[in-house]
Amino acid sequence: MNNRKRLVVLGGGESGVGAAILGKDKGMEVFLSDFGQIPERYRQQLEAEGIEWEQGQHTLERILSADEVVKSPGIPPTAPVMKAIAEKGIPVISEIEMAGRFTDAKMVCITGSNGKTTTTLLTYHILREAGINVGLAGNVGRSLALQVARTPHDVYVIELSSFQLENMYEFKANIAVMLNITPDHLDRYDYKMDNYVKAKFRIIRNLTSEDAFIFWQDDPTIQRQLEQIATEARLFPFAEHEEHQSHAWVDDAGELVFDTSETSLKMPRAELSLNGLHNLYNSMAAGLSACLLDIKKEDIRRALSDFEGVEHRLEPAGTVDGVRYINDSKATNVNSCWYALESMPKGTVLILGGKDKGNDYSEIEPLVREKVKAIVCMGKNNSKLISYFGGIVDQIRDTHSLDEAMAACHEIARPGDTVLLSPCCASFDLFSSYEDRGRQFKQAVAAMK
Repeated sequence: MNNRKRLVVLGGGESGVGAAILGKDKGMEVFLSDFGQIPERYRQQLEAEGIEWEQGQHTLERILSADEVVKSPGIPPTAPVMKAIAEKGIPVISEIEMAGRFTDAKMVCITGSNGKTTTTLLTYHILREAGINVGLAGNVGRSLALQVARTPHDVYVIELSSFQLENMYEFKANIAVMLNITPDHLDRYDYKMDNYVKAKFRIIRNLTSEDAFIFWQDDPTIQRQLEQIATEARLFPFAEHEEHQSHAWVDDAGELVFDTSETSLKMPRAELSLNGLHNLYNSMAAGLSACLLDIKKEDIRRALSDFEGVEHRLEPAGTVDGVRYINDSKATNVNSCWYALESMPKGTVLILGGKDKGNDYSEIEPLVREKVKAIVCMGKNNSKLISYFGGIVDQIRDTHSLDEAMAACHEIARPGDTVLLSPCCASFDLFSSYEDRGRQFKQAVAAMK
């Protein structure tokens, strides 16, 4: 009789294939099912490992025979297959939850509506440059499960979205970082902000008095939630200027101060490689994490000053005829665009548009009035943007392709102006991903030179 645990993995992407391989290595009977098409490289990986898989369908009979299901973060709980699994009472976990069972490595887990990729990569950069055996996982890097199975590390830096946090139960961070919480993905959470906030706060589940919670002190949503819940973790808030109980801030002399029991240091804010207020907060969160891991002061200072930024996040795309072009395609929500505009000069031509996730544009309205001379809408349906911003900017253009949008920007922008692609929206109406959108934008700028 076969007593092996039956593991079903839903989703044949990076996280799903990693979970399947870890399950196989731990002696489980593994079946992977993807309702869409599995990319070629992952199909080859599954074949090489001898793992059974299917694509283009979910064979319910096989799925419902599972002892446990690992679900890709992108599959909503409302999907028919998930409802069937729930009715059968089969436990559903995330790839991160599964991987956590099989490692004693230290976990630095980072979430937030904005800035988490930059902060994750910056934290990873500091630790790697300091000689730590560190892995990068979650939304960036390789699957945590695959690394635990095949290339184990002493420390993992993990970027976690609310979707990944939904199916985490026993998993525990050693350092949990929350950068900010603003409305995003509300279509996934019944359009209730409270549901989204609760999903984000799962990052501090299971924290003990030996663990740390790093967060932005001036985020009203985080503060409200902290008043309603209890955590044993040590708290390490950060703020632009020193406040009550701050552990990172900028002093009156322009020095960035980190103050923890493990490590304390100062460095001139001007030496940070990343500019803008939002990047100051990202640098504070990464620096505090490094301090708590007892990284040497000189290693922290050096890494914070030589880090190269993230593609598609306020990335310079070139200057043409005296006009500066900035690729911020990763801004798929309104708050991301706010951060981008906050660091822009007056005379900015702003490219907005894409798949609207229930956006409220009032958050960026004051910055648009102050800094934006024209808006170029780039999407299949721009009516919501045009009706909102029509009376707010002097010029607004309705375009339905990148070529049309670039032609409009070229016509409007004058030497000294900035063209900013910071769309506020998902990319799926015209592009395959925000990376695809950003790369096409950069190619279009290069073609204009």
